[in-house]
Amino acid sequence: MKKTVIAIVGPTAVGKTGLSVEIAGRFNGEVISGDSMQVYKGLDIGTAKITDEEKQGVPHYMLDIKHPEESFSVADYQRLVQHYIEEIDSHGKVPIIAGGSGLYIQAALFDYHFSRQRRDEKVTQQLERRLNDQGADVLYNYLQRVDPDQAAKIHPNNHRRLIRALEVYETTGITMSEYQKNQTDQSPYNPIFIGLEMDRDLLYKRINNRVDQMLDQGLLEEAKSLYNHGYENHQAMRGIGYKEFVPYLKGEQPFDETVRLLKRNSRRYAKRQYTWFKNKMNVNWYTITPEKSKETFRNILTDLAGMLQNI
Repeated sequence: MKKTVIAIVGPTAVGKTGLSVEIAGRFNGEVISGDSMQVYKGLDIGTAKITDEEKQGVPHYMLDIKHPEESFSVADYQRLVQHYIEEIDSHGKVPIIAGGSGLYIQAALFDYHFSRQRRDEKVTQQLERRLNDQGADVLYNYLQRVDPDQAAKIHPNNHRRLIRALEVYETTGITMSEYQKNQTDQSPYNPIFIGLEMDRDLLYKRINNRVDQMLDQGLLEEAKSLYNHGYENHQAMRGIGYKEFVPYLKGEQPFDETVRLLKRNSRRYAKRQYTWFKNKMNVNWYTITPEKSKETFRNILTDLAGMLQNI
């Protein structure tokens, strides 16, 4: 019999964290973070990492397991989450994944098959030399020619993913997109997807307010600490909430412009999250408003009880 996993998904700032704790308390669950950046120590404010008080005694996994200088891939996430699903289930608890990193959650719950092609150090070194000598734009343009679908998913400054995509193509003749098209839509689990959505204008206002709150809580100081420790070019500082501060810290951009870009990028990210979850997963969506969030949560808990009984 397949193990049941509850997944709480949706855009940033919509209320997933609070709902996950409510569900864990009601259905004897434990929570796994579905945020690819919350794995990093020291990235607390900018990732809206849950506090000990907010956990309300519910065990949480996939938080603070990496140092900022370490890389962390979708495959790493898949392996660890599948391990924790087994561990939580063995305790007689219900695994609950809560977060907005769609590809990561999909990879874990649908046993996404990654390219097993071993890294070819020779090819990697050649690509790294081209990157250093010619710049990221040249390699990115190359990827756009051979695998435009994959290029659309990778930021030109994400050198690790850029090189990996080209390395797979050059060593196998098969693009990363071709690997991804061969994925199964069958899950080794029985996943129940609960999605929170909100009126777009209301959500965007909520995101803007959340950025202001993060700044009040010390987001600038958090980003500055990471920058001063030399993490500018590491994966940890490429996420929204951190990368926007780099030009400011270098004296190349005014603070007001930094905040504007941070809010804009956060809103755009929320839009991409909506698109991903609506296109990729069979989600039970619930519209939420701040005034009626408790009522919506009660409805979700009631519906979930029925879903779990029917398994």
